[in-house]
Amino acid sequence: MMKRVLLIVGGGIAAYKACELVRLLRKAGHGVRCVLTEGGSHFVTPMTLAALSEDKVYTTLWDLKNEAEMGHIQLSREADLIVVAPATADLLARMAAGIADDLATTLLLATDKPVLVAPAMNVRMWQHAATRRNVAQLRADGVAVMAPDEGAMACGEFGPGRLPEPAAIAQEIEARLGGTARQIPLLAGRHVLVTAGPTYEPIDPVRYIANRSSGKQGFAIAGALARLGARVTLIAGPVALPTPRGVERVDVETAREMAAAVDHALPADAAVMVAAVADWRAEDVAGQKIKKAGGGTPTLHLAENPDILATLAQGSRRPRLLIGFAAETERVIEHATAKRARKGADWIVANDVSGDVMGGDANTIHIVTGNGVESWERLPKDEVADRLATRIAQALD
Repeated sequence: MMKRVLLIVGGGIAAYKACELVRLLRKAGHGVRCVLTEGGSHFVTPMTLAALSEDKVYTTLWDLKNEAEMGHIQLSREADLIVVAPATADLLARMAAGIADDLATTLLLATDKPVLVAPAMNVRMWQHAATRRNVAQLRADGVAVMAPDEGAMACGEFGPGRLPEPAAIAQEIEARLGGTARQIPLLAGRHVLVTAGPTYEPIDPVRYIANRSSGKQGFAIAGALARLGARVTLIAGPVALPTPRGVERVDVETAREMAAAVDHALPADAAVMVAAVADWRAEDVAGQKIKKAGGGTPTLHLAENPDILATLAQGSRRPRLLIGFAAETERVIEHATAKRARKGADWIVANDVSGDVMGGDANTIHIVTGNGVESWERLPKDEVADRLATRIAQALD
């Protein structure tokens, strides 16, 4: 049976990609009806979309000849899925506020069908607090919001904000029309904070104190949580890993920068503190490279870094579920159990890093909770992430 997609094309340079999206959907056998916003009409024409969709294109409320019979409501409910692509920052803001001042927003407010949004905007606009609030509100309202791609933009800047490729949007549409995607993801409306990777603590402009954390497990967990519908803020130390789809990433370098970023990201329903934060930093950082002067080895005085996990546990904005990680080389469960009590975490996920785990692709973990210890067999880090994300969803349910 043919499925029907109502495609709302917002105003932005990425609107040209909507033409390819229509072509892909028609090729897959779906019916496509397009609504072109005033802004979108500056980038693509109604004739182009009509030719590709083989259907009439609507631009204003007054296109609906039977508006006396509430044609905008009928149009909004005839589709199996409503897709907004590209969704500009302005369109997201109006959707989140429930504004209905043109055909597109009136349809979105009047529909009782699922809505999928593919944002596209400048990186600064995507990262702005107002846009983050609007996206969070839409997700809480049950709207599926895809994460934008990361890359070079028409404005010359680089970062997250590019419209996902039409093939990726089409794949997401197929999943939802085919019923393989959850109508209400397990973590829809939840905000989860994840830290990952090492921290670098400078000694001088060219040297630093660090550890061997690759960030792979934390990034995998962030991606798994996003796939379950959570809004995920990933605070990453210096690692060369791609940002998981659907994840908002904040890059930091030092432990103190990570602590500040964690505080800024609150409140959160859950926090998964995977990062291997350096325990110490140089008390005094040299302004110039320390040189061999022939007078012996320089003395390095260390200062203790902030304990991010313990601070979060004791704070007034403590997440409902707080999970710490313990990378141990001996007496793994014993040390993890003590760490849970000492830090005030709900769970400690412990793993033995005496081998190559910190750079490898598999992990053997033990989850220490108030109810005891649950040990998992050695698994690929992606599978560890999927299972842990499901456990987190169940705990927050």
